[in-house]
Amino acid sequence: MELNFKPVLAEDIQRILPFFGLRPDKTCESVFLDSFLWREYYKIQYAICREKGVLWRMETDGKIYTSIPTCRQEDMRELLMVIKQYFNEELKLPLRIYLADEEALEYLKLDPEEYEITEEEDLKDYLYDGEALRTLAGRKFHKKKNLVNSFKKNYEGRFEYRLLGCQDRQDVWQFLDRWRLNKMEPEDDLEELDQEIVGIHEILKNCSQIPVKMAGVYIDGKLEAFTVGSYNHLEKMAVIHIEKANWNYNGLYQFINQQFLVHEFPDAVLVNREDDVGLPGLRKSKMSYNPIGFARKYNVEQRWTGR
Repeated sequence: MELNFKPVLAEDIQRILPFFGLRPDKTCESVFLDSFLWREYYKIQYAICREKGVLWRMETDGKIYTSIPTCRQEDMRELLMVIKQYFNEELKLPLRIYLADEEALEYLKLDPEEYEITEEEDLKDYLYDGEALRTLAGRKFHKKKNLVNSFKKNYEGRFEYRLLGCQDRQDVWQFLDRWRLNKMEPEDDLEELDQEIVGIHEILKNCSQIPVKMAGVYIDGKLEAFTVGSYNHLEKMAVIHIEKANWNYNGLYQFINQQFLVHEFPDAVLVNREDDVGLPGLRKSKMSYNPIGFARKYNVEQRWTGR
């Protein structure tokens, strides 16, 4: 069958959304916002197949990939065969699946003689207990709670946590400009940071159409922290896509982290704070919040010599 791949546009959101959250998946890719945020960076395109799910086409490192079809679990095998045929017959390429989740691979049970499966260790998502991050109770979170309390005491009467909407885009854009100038460190990937900011701009321009939560912390009337999240209803999981703050305010990161979950995701059982992309500083930060597990991801490549 012919697949009509097209770029992910804001006007297509309502067409794509119903296919998300139909099966177990604890990765950040299980929610729509991740695909929208990185659509330019990975040249993401989609095609709706047989009204059963969404097939994907993307590019990274000069190669064309797909991802696990976004559909019900019982439809995965059928749609995977469709995209496999597209790769083999249309593109004359082996099927390559980028960041397949563990639940999908356990269900599909792909033949190891036909497919090579490799874990992407640096791209596993960190999973946390939602209630633990909201309360910061117990010895494990003692330092985090102290930082939150210190921030509240030091800036009492000067700060405001606020849910943000499309009308606040100018504040966010100005904050991102300041944040980027102050953020540059030796381990930062400038291209990836810039693409992330491009993605945030697109979210802000289309936020009325996207299932997204955005919040910020204002200090002395100026936005100094900003975060973006979405929700996987099936997994009762909040996914924190973006979290940025002015490091000059001690405890601000910890404060917005906690308040965002308290106010916008009070019922989230799990919290997915995405991966550390192999950066030691980011890994240390994510580990400091005591993850309860990981959403592991795998690259899959068909052992295919062509026809």
